[in-house]
Amino acid sequence: MRENFKIKKLYSYLLKSFIPLLLMTFTICLFLVVMQFLWKYVEDMVGKGLGINVIGEMFLYAALQLVPTALPLSILLASLMMFGNFGESLELLAIKSAGISLLKSMVPLIALVVLISIGAFFFQNNAMTKIQPKFFSLLISIRQKSPELDIPEGVFYKELDGYNMYVGRKNRDTGMLYDVTIYDISSGFQNMVVIVGDSAQMKTSEDKLSVVFTVYEGQQFHNFTQNKNSRSSSSSSSSEFVPYARENFKKKTMTIPYDDNFNRMEEGVLQDNPGSSYVAKNIVELKSSIDSLELYVDSVNISDRKVMKEYTYLSFRNSYPQESKDSIIATAAHSSVVNIDSIIQSKGYQSQNSILQSAFNKADNNTNDYMFRSMKKTSTQRNINRQWIEWHRKFTLSFACLVFFFIGAPLGSIVRKGGLGMPIVISVVLFIIYYILDNLGYKMARDGVWVHWVGMWFSSMILLPLGVFLTYKAMTDSVIMSTDLYVNFFKKLFFIREKRNYTIKDVIIEDLNYDMISDKTQILDAQIKKHLDKFRLIRYVDYWRSPEYDSSLNKIKIDLENILNQLSNSERPAIIDKAKEYPILIKYVRPFKAGSTVDKVLMYFFPIGIVIKLLSIPFERRINRDLELILKLNAELNQTIQYYAK
Repeated sequence: MRENFKIKKLYSYLLKSFIPLLLMTFTICLFLVVMQFLWKYVEDMVGKGLGINVIGEMFLYAALQLVPTALPLSILLASLMMFGNFGESLELLAIKSAGISLLKSMVPLIALVVLISIGAFFFQNNAMTKIQPKFFSLLISIRQKSPELDIPEGVFYKELDGYNMYVGRKNRDTGMLYDVTIYDISSGFQNMVVIVGDSAQMKTSEDKLSVVFTVYEGQQFHNFTQNKNSRSSSSSSSSEFVPYARENFKKKTMTIPYDDNFNRMEEGVLQDNPGSSYVAKNIVELKSSIDSLELYVDSVNISDRKVMKEYTYLSFRNSYPQESKDSIIATAAHSSVVNIDSIIQSKGYQSQNSILQSAFNKADNNTNDYMFRSMKKTSTQRNINRQWIEWHRKFTLSFACLVFFFIGAPLGSIVRKGGLGMPIVISVVLFIIYYILDNLGYKMARDGVWVHWVGMWFSSMILLPLGVFLTYKAMTDSVIMSTDLYVNFFKKLFFIREKRNYTIKDVIIEDLNYDMISDKTQILDAQIKKHLDKFRLIRYVDYWRSPEYDSSLNKIKIDLENILNQLSNSERPAIIDKAKEYPILIKYVRPFKAGSTVDKVLMYFFPIGIVIKLLSIPFERRINRDLELILKLNAELNQTIQYYAK
């Protein structure tokens, strides 16, 4: 009863630590992805005079639509930070010391993440079907909104259809425009009107469907309106002078059509469009739509095969009399094959040309017909792929939350670094990998290169083994994040030797018996010579089946280390220096234990077995050289011992 109470207190403490972190990281991640959305679409929203309510609504829908992107990242970051903090403050060590395993301590968090995943599924299936149509319809409406009318100084402005305007300078306080030139080409270039004014004022009409310009102290120039005959005759000579009219005015008002209203697209436009209707469907509606589309594709394929059989390759049968058509076909099946080339060669040149031309026309018509049919089927199949993608997306978000938790929690317990430094770096790297894999799978599934379920679950299939591996390593207290582990690995890989480091000790508890050391080195020499005589060259079969090599080498390593440990207690610098020269014997590299079932299988699987044996040759040669060096150093050590014994 007392133990259950402790576990319940631990579970409560873990949940109280995790939930605030999750809320904080979710807020941060959502803010970052919304800022990324703003960076992407800022050009579509700036300079269009949108109201605060429209921009606020846009950001609200964008934030809700980006929840599936921020939620897995926030779970990864929160779990990584929490278990990193626990490892750094030794709380995780205290939990394990109490007899509670890492997996057992994760139980309440696993339950919480499962609930979050279930909620994410319902959010994708129910809420996103209403959010996405609103988001995309509002985004399209903003993109189609005309930019706010702001004529710059010193350059020609061409945003008004049929008009080019030039303003020398503007008064920002009063809104007056000075040195104004307006080119009206709305009626065609031949009927262009030019208005030059000292100053002008611009305002939008009340219905926001036009712009009203009031020009002061100016002139208007325009060509005389000519009849059709005179225009046609004058067009024959471009150098002929065309008369124009000039009008002086003190004030002139002109109206230019310009729609400055925000026209919002209806959500039903997206829902009724076959190419985008999938954004507003749940899994039941998507499955029903997919079934109907696949049924349509199957019916089109059956119809195409029938047309190809009856009206393309065997179209000549249509000329048979209907009452004797079956009998003619049956007779033709048992008749001898006629050489078509000989029949064509027997015809005249004109007949051959006519036959070949007719065949070419039929082939060309059939090609165009089937090209059109294939385009329809391709677009329908692409629509099916998009709907399958949306169907799988309802589940991949929930599964990604679980995968990222089982990556973040064990990785945090291994790294043992809390705060926002290392966890953010690791989370960003992992999420970038996930994002790249997810986009790769999405594009492959969308284009039909991969099967839809392979493409949409591709990122999860890659990251799930990583989560299992990290959880296993965390439960076994592995040091996979230790730099010494990888340094030693690369030292072995590139044959970088480690050096022994012995120093003369200030206090020696036990006196060194040099005679015993000398006897042990002689015994070690005998073992090494026996080993080299037997295993200098290892046969292929002994490499895989005989464990004697490993046991013999291991015995030499143990005896050598015992001798050197005793020599490290010496008071004589020459002996200490000689002990430093001894090499560190590497462990013989073999993928599995010699004589095991796996080794026996690899022995008979020659392509892989031979390659592994060849790769082991450099390690065998290094061990042989080290053993020969030990024999030499033993002889020198004995000479040094005898010298000091005198």
